[in-house]
Parts: sequence; C-alpha cells; structure tokens
Amino acid sequence: MLAFDRVSKVYDTFASGSRYALRDVTFATSMGRTIAIVGRSGSGKSTLLHLAAGIDVPTTGSVGLFGRPLERESETARTRLRRDAVGLVFQFFYLLPHLSLHDNVALPALIAGERGAAVDARIRQLLARVGLEDRARDPVQHLSGGEMQRVAIARALLRRPRLLLADEPTGNLDDANGRAVMDLLLALVAEEGTTLLYVTHSREFAALADETWEIHSGVLDTG
Repeated sequence: MLAFDRVSKVYDTFASGSRYALRDVTFATSMGRTIAIVGRSGSGKSTLLHLAAGIDVPTTGSVGLFGRPLERESETARTRLRRDAVGLVFQFFYLLPHLSLHDNVALPALIAGERGAAVDARIRQLLARVGLEDRARDPVQHLSGGEMQRVAIARALLRRPRLLLADEPTGNLDDANGRAVMDLLLALVAEEGTTLLYVTHSREFAALADETWEIHSGVLDTG
C-alpha cells in the first residue's frame, strides 16, 4: 500500500542552512489498517503526509505508493495517482464557500471528468452517512466547523480511494466535535475498506487507531 525506505527530506533555509524535516524514515502499511502518527508541531508529521501523497518527493530514499516509487514519477503522474487512489483530509477543510455541499463533494469527480447518475448517487450516499443529506443544496458557508469537516471527509471518500491521508482532521474543532468527527472518520474507512494514515496531536484520538507511531525531530518510531 504505502512504504517508505530510508526516506529523508531536507530543506535549505536562508538563516540556518540545511534543515532535516525527516531523517531515515522506514515503514510499510497494510491494507485496511488505521495508523495514527503523533508528535509536536514541527516534528515532521505534515512533511511525511506530503511525501506519502506525492505532493513532494524525498531528498533521499524511496516512497512507494501501490508499488510505484513516487520519486521516479513525473509531477503529472503523481497528480493522477493521487487523484485516482488517494483521499486527503486537512485541518482547515478547504471547501469552496460559494458552492453547495453537493457540489463541494462532487469536485474530485468533476476534476476526473466523471458525471452522471452514479456520481450523484454516491454523493447522496456519503452525505446521508455523515448526516447532511437534507442540506445537500445549502452553501457550505452556513455550516459549523464540525459539519464542514464532515463534508470534507465525504469529498475525500467520493472516488473510493484505497488510501486516506488526514492531517490533523480534528485540529480546528472543539473536543466534542473533534471526537464526533474522529469516530465518523474511523467508521467510514472501516466500511469502505480504506487504509487510513492520520496525524494528530491528541493522544486520545491516536489511541483509536490500530497502531500509533511517534515522530520526534523527523525521526519516526513505529514502536
């Protein structure tokens, strides 16, 4: 599914020269597993997810996604692979406020050139599953933060990705909404058979995963 082989990511900074965001990270994930990664701000959690999604490539080492080494793929090929097989959930939702719930969820299909009754049925199914089917035509700007994140999760799952990557999916929510969103996310990936890798600062939410890994100053401990 996803494998890192001695992956390091180095950024050049004007003030201090080279800075390691990740150091010699190695792991492999299995189908259908949920994995939480915990660590302080700046520890390398988001960098790891960006590499896993092919948004960035490693400085050294190899990132394998579905058996394809991403560092050998063109940016266009990585984008297509991410579009077709990876779902992304972020802390700040990234919904388009002038669009309805339905149209926000539909975006991945529209980008992929998919339209029609099957797409609409899938959108209705997901909005019903996240408890928002009756608000499908409302603009998302009328939603609460927890409701916006539920729409973002539905959007990420629309095209049935084999891998879902979530970057602090509850980080912009209060405790009650955060737990509700986390429970919903885990239930949905279990139903869909999707592998989930999520980063969080919450030990409580990390404990809900099949496995919890820790990252410190770019060094990953898979326990």
